[in-house]
Amino acid sequence: MKRGLCLLFLVGLWMGGPLVWPRAARAQMTFEGLDLSDDGEDEGKDDTGKDATGDDVEIQIGGSEVSGGDETMSFEGMGLDLSDEEKSAAQRALDAAVALYDGENYDAAAVAFYKILQDPKAAEHHQQAEYLLAKSLYKMGLYHSALAYFKRILSAGEAHKYFSVSLEWLFFISRKMVNESVVLEDIAAYADKEFPEKYRDEFLYLLAKYHFTRGRALMEAGESDEAEQSFAEADRLLGGISDQTKFYPKALFLQGLILYQRGDANGALAKFKEVVKLTSPRTGRLKNTDLRDLAYMQLARLHYEHKQNVFAAGYYNKIPRDSEQWLQSLFESSWAYFRLGDYERALGNMVTLHSPFFADEYFPESLILKAVIYYENCRYPEAKLIVEEFESIYGPVHEELAKLAASGKTPVEYYELLADVQRRERAGQPTSGVLARILKAALTDKEFKAMNDSIQEVEREMDSIAEQEQVFKFSPLAKELLEHLKSERQELIQKAGLMASAKLYAEKESLKDLLSQGLRIRFETQSREKEFLEKQLQAGGKLDVVQAYGYSVAVSDEELYWPYEGEYWRDELGTYQYTLTKGCKERLAAGAGAGK
Repeated sequence: MKRGLCLLFLVGLWMGGPLVWPRAARAQMTFEGLDLSDDGEDEGKDDTGKDATGDDVEIQIGGSEVSGGDETMSFEGMGLDLSDEEKSAAQRALDAAVALYDGENYDAAAVAFYKILQDPKAAEHHQQAEYLLAKSLYKMGLYHSALAYFKRILSAGEAHKYFSVSLEWLFFISRKMVNESVVLEDIAAYADKEFPEKYRDEFLYLLAKYHFTRGRALMEAGESDEAEQSFAEADRLLGGISDQTKFYPKALFLQGLILYQRGDANGALAKFKEVVKLTSPRTGRLKNTDLRDLAYMQLARLHYEHKQNVFAAGYYNKIPRDSEQWLQSLFESSWAYFRLGDYERALGNMVTLHSPFFADEYFPESLILKAVIYYENCRYPEAKLIVEEFESIYGPVHEELAKLAASGKTPVEYYELLADVQRRERAGQPTSGVLARILKAALTDKEFKAMNDSIQEVEREMDSIAEQEQVFKFSPLAKELLEHLKSERQELIQKAGLMASAKLYAEKESLKDLLSQGLRIRFETQSREKEFLEKQLQAGGKLDVVQAYGYSVAVSDEELYWPYEGEYWRDELGTYQYTLTKGCKERLAAGAGAGK
């Protein structure tokens, strides 16, 4: 023991001063209690000079050999190790890199850790440098690059001393990315590993979401048996989530979707109602307004599917104007009002949807619904004009989609076509109106939009690297990261292209069907007009099919009647009711069927 102490002292003097133990070598970093929103986070070090496991950190000086020619000279018996100078240099490099990190100079720290990784003589520090490099990239906001390095650690398995803590970083990064599904496969790959208790519910939810998404894809591919296995696994995982955690309402919502996929509408209704109750802004104990709105949408759709239109309209009306679901709820509720005979509310929603505020939104079916309402009320000239408007807007879109479908484009070419439209729009350059509408059609697919957002996030990260300080952007590390991001971008584009081609094909078929409906409305309108003229001739011109409706402008004490004169006010959007003053329906007043 005395010999060991003496040896340390001699080595310290030999290096020109007292031996300095790098702080990073004294402690392994953990993240218990870590709040990632705080840049001054505790790296998990304690005040005892021990690592995260509680073991004393030792510097071991073993025997070393120097090779010279055919002979090998050993200095082990002399108590000296001539390679110790190299070890101390590596330790000093690590210490300097850690100091840069502690000083929040993350770009320089990342470059320093990368240099250590490239030095074979610093092999004993590679694991720590790799881990701290991943953290530095995260701190720089380079989340995809950070994920790549954490995945390297995880691919090394539990032999890597930072394996467990790197599992936790999968969660941290998933929260930062615009599309968490990019990380879901990585989380699923380590489903058999033991995650820290504080992340257990989040892990179960994300893993269940992965299996649900996989099950839905299998269902669409016609693999119903395998899809059910994925749904069953998702359901099993969701059942393990604590009802006290914020992930519990999300778990209930996902369970509702699974029940619906299985054909259990009543079971799904019960789950969505429980979500609404739990997330109530006033009485709920796990508030989540976005999830609450999604639950309302699912409740409305289920009731509409079963022709319970009053309930459907009621749930749609619960979506607030500041919700992402609001416009979609206006469109879908219009069909419920149409079924109820409340044409004024349905047409009022059309006024909002077709206002200049939402000129960029994509609701082609709304024009067909509007034409049908006018047709039902024997307003044949207006119905024909609306069909003509629909054909003028969406006929060229359908033609272009048909050309794309027949072009044999690859998925990458599909995506690049849409990406070019986005780039032009961002730059304020003119774009084809038809292609712009095709892009809007594609972005109505939530999965494609999420993948598109991920691609743009990767591109922003590539731009961010080019905007860093010279010490970073001209480094070998930056070159490596850019190559990785280019590769990741291509993988995402391939996936997005497949989604885009499938969505655009489906949209082509949908527009084909809507155009056919428009033709039927034209045909029926012409037939009815012919019948009307024949009846008029038989009656000597004294027959009126279209008559004035009785209607009232009376409103409640909480409302104000304000005639529409072609102008739009943002605070009025969603409240319009379009009064039909004439038609062929036998009604005492407009909107008499609203209570059905």
